[in-house]
Amino acid sequence: MNDWAAPLIAAALFAFLSPGLVFQIPGKQRPVDFVNMKTSVAAIFVHTVLYCLFLMLFLVVLHVHLYL
Repeated sequence: MNDWAAPLIAAALFAFLSPGLVFQIPGKQRPVDFVNMKTSVAAIFVHTVLYCLFLMLFLVVLHVHLYL
């Protein structure tokens, strides 16, 4: 059996944490913008840090596994 948790969690986090898709931190005029489909270098950096932290949380701290 293969453990599918890592690729599925990584793909889902990548999709949801893309700057401007669901939310953008920091936004252009506000601290948080929702569904604006625009990005900045600061937003890319913040979303990269959030992606890494959430990925470590799920895979290292919580030891999530999904066997199919």
